[in-house]
Amino acid sequence: MPTNNTASLKRTEPAWLARVVGSTHAPTAIAAILLTIVFISFRPFQPQGAGLDPDAGGDIVNQLGFSMVGGLALFSLVTYANPRVVSIFFSPWWLAMLGCFAFSITHALDPSATARAGLFTLIGLVTVVAILSLPRDADAFSTVLGVSGAAVVGLSYIGLVLLPGAAMHNAAEVESEFAGLWRGVFAHKNIAGPVMAGFSFVGIYLFRRGWKLRGLALLAAAMFFMANTGSKTTAGLVPLSILIVMVPGLLGMRGLTVFLVAAIMIGTALATVGMVFIEPVKHLMLSLFPDLTYTGRTSIWEFAGEMIARRPWTGYGFDSFWGKISLATTDHPIDRAWDVRRSVHGHDGYIDIALSMGLPALGVAIITFLIVPMRDYLRIPLKKENVLLGDFFMMTFMFTALNAFLESFFFRRVDPVWLFFVISVLGLRMVARRIIPAHPA
Repeated sequence: MPTNNTASLKRTEPAWLARVVGSTHAPTAIAAILLTIVFISFRPFQPQGAGLDPDAGGDIVNQLGFSMVGGLALFSLVTYANPRVVSIFFSPWWLAMLGCFAFSITHALDPSATARAGLFTLIGLVTVVAILSLPRDADAFSTVLGVSGAAVVGLSYIGLVLLPGAAMHNAAEVESEFAGLWRGVFAHKNIAGPVMAGFSFVGIYLFRRGWKLRGLALLAAAMFFMANTGSKTTAGLVPLSILIVMVPGLLGMRGLTVFLVAAIMIGTALATVGMVFIEPVKHLMLSLFPDLTYTGRTSIWEFAGEMIARRPWTGYGFDSFWGKISLATTDHPIDRAWDVRRSVHGHDGYIDIALSMGLPALGVAIITFLIVPMRDYLRIPLKKENVLLGDFFMMTFMFTALNAFLESFFFRRVDPVWLFFVISVLGLRMVARRIIPAHPA
C-alpha cells in the first residue's frame, strides 16, 4: 500500500536542511549574509567597480548575484519576518519619494536601461527592509552587525596584505594623487572611508550593549582603516556625530541631539551649496576663506544650479545627466575654474536629486531623508535596547546625511554608503515603533 510521505521531511529532503530552515537562528544568519554581501559585493577588490554599478557593462556576475540577493531578501521576508514589523517601513513619505524616483525613470534618456539600473536600487531597498525585519531581538541585531563588520573590515585588511595593488590606490590609476591611500574591498577610498565610519559606530553600539571586547576591536580596526583612506571629511564628521548623539543622551537631553543635528545640517547646507546660490553667504565665506572651492565643487554646483533652472519641475531623469553625451557637448565657459563636463556626479546628493527628479522631489527628499528621521528619534521609547540601537542609527544618519553635502550617493543602486544611509533612516523609523527585546524570548 503506497504511503504518503509529505508529513515527513526526512523521506523527501535531508534532515539537516529541515533543521537549518526551521532553526530560530536562520533569520539572523540570513540578515548577516545579506548585509555582508551588499557591502562586499560579488566583485571585491575591483577598482573599477563592484558595488557602484552592478549592471554596468553587462557584468553578468553582479547582475545574477544581486538578483539572487533580492530573491533571498524577498523569500526571507515572506518566510521569517513578522508582517507587522515589515508594515512599519511603508511610510507615506517613502512611498511619495519612490513615486518621484519612478517618474524620473519614465523621462530618462534611455528609460529601459535606466529601469534596469532602478531595479537594482529597489533590490537594495528590499534587502535593507529584510536586514532590519529579520532580527528578533537586540542580541540578533548585534550579531548581524558584528558579523558583517568583522567580515568587511577583516577582509579589507587581508586585502592590504595579499592584494595591495587592489586594496590601495596606486600611481598607475587616473587619480594618481591618491596613491597609497587604503580602499580595502571597495572601488574607491570615498566609499571605504564612510563604510568604515559606519562600522566604527557599530563598534560603539556593541560596546554599549556589553559586548566590550568585540566592540572595541571593531571600533579600533574600523577607525584606523578610515584614517588611512585619507578622507578628511569623514575623519572630521565621525567624532562630531559621536559627540552630538552621546553627550546629550548621557545628560538626559535627547531632544538637544535633534536640535544640534538640525542646526548643523542647516549650517552645512549654507556653508556648501549656500555659498554658491546665496550672495551674502558667498561674500562671508570668501572673506573668511578666500580660496575655498571644496576641491572644485563650487564650479560644479554653480553649473548644476544653472541646469536645474532650465528644468525645475521634472529634472532630467534618473541617471540621465552627469557623464552623458549631451553634457559633454555643452559649452564650457573659459573662465570657469573646473571643467564640469568631466564630473561623474554633482558631488552633492541633494543637488543631484533636483537634477534628476526636479525641485518638488527635492522637497519630498528633505522631508523623507532629514525631517522624518529626526522626528522618529524623538519618538523612540525610553527602553534600553531601543535607545542604544536608536543612538547607533542616529550617528549613522547624521554622518551620512552630512556627507551627502559633499558626495552623491542617493538612489545609487547598491552603493554601500547609500545602503548605510537607508539602514539608518528606516532603522530610526523601526525603533520608534517597535519595542526591541534584549534577548530571545
